[in-house]
Amino acid sequence: MQFIAYLLVYPLLWIISILPFRLLYIFSDFVFVIVYYIIGYRKKTVRQNLSIAMPLATKKERLIVEKKFYHHMCDLFLEMIKTLTISEKTMDEHFTVKNIALMQEMEKKGKSIILMTSHYASYEWSVSINNKLNFESYLVYKKIANQYFDKLARKIRSKFGANLLTTQETVDKMKENHKNNIPSLYGFASDQSPKAAKIRNWGTFFGVETPLQSGAEALAKEFDMTMMYMHIRKVKRGFYEATFEVITEQPRSFPDYEISQLYMNMAEKQILEAPEFYLWTHKRFKHRKSS
Repeated sequence: MQFIAYLLVYPLLWIISILPFRLLYIFSDFVFVIVYYIIGYRKKTVRQNLSIAMPLATKKERLIVEKKFYHHMCDLFLEMIKTLTISEKTMDEHFTVKNIALMQEMEKKGKSIILMTSHYASYEWSVSINNKLNFESYLVYKKIANQYFDKLARKIRSKFGANLLTTQETVDKMKENHKNNIPSLYGFASDQSPKAAKIRNWGTFFGVETPLQSGAEALAKEFDMTMMYMHIRKVKRGFYEATFEVITEQPRSFPDYEISQLYMNMAEKQILEAPEFYLWTHKRFKHRKSS
């Protein structure tokens, strides 16, 4: 059944990927109507999240952000599909990096890097930065249940040379590269809520005491890696701009979990600048400490 589903869907995805951007976004507007008004995809979750993140906003103000978010989410999904056939030249026009020199400077130090980002703006197109770097690059992702769609996701996300690692493969690959002295870059998006069984650390996000993912911090300390953050800004529809920032070059000098909280503070600050570009469909506040 998995293969049949893949065979039925893949031709449609390929056709979408070759659409000119103008037609792609017309189609995205149509998808928005279906997803928002007819299906109402995860509206309850989105509204709960926005009420927590924007407590001082009026209901009308949150509704404006909500609709803008769904428009962006539809764009984001179709832009990911567009990656199937997009050229490197076109990608470079649509996803630019302001301070690539900072990353290149960090690379020259020969120390592996953990690059943190959040599910904000075009986190999917951030894989294109690999063609501007010298390090062996890896993207940590959650495996898709359907093996054929998982293979497709790997194909899309590795198009510009990044290697994909499931969460289960990450530690072994880091150990191997560290042992063989292979400087590498590992990309993490760790802003979503961990499973209840994996909760190790509680912190704050939008003023709520909630569990934070701390795996990236623990790995940075274990292998003494530099930690950086990638801000992604949506300039206009279909165009994004990334900026790198160093979190720390000495993760072992921080108390446990402090870096994870710093990372979430950076993500929160970015989200508040334009909340409509964050992925609000995730149940980020499903685990909360009782007061």
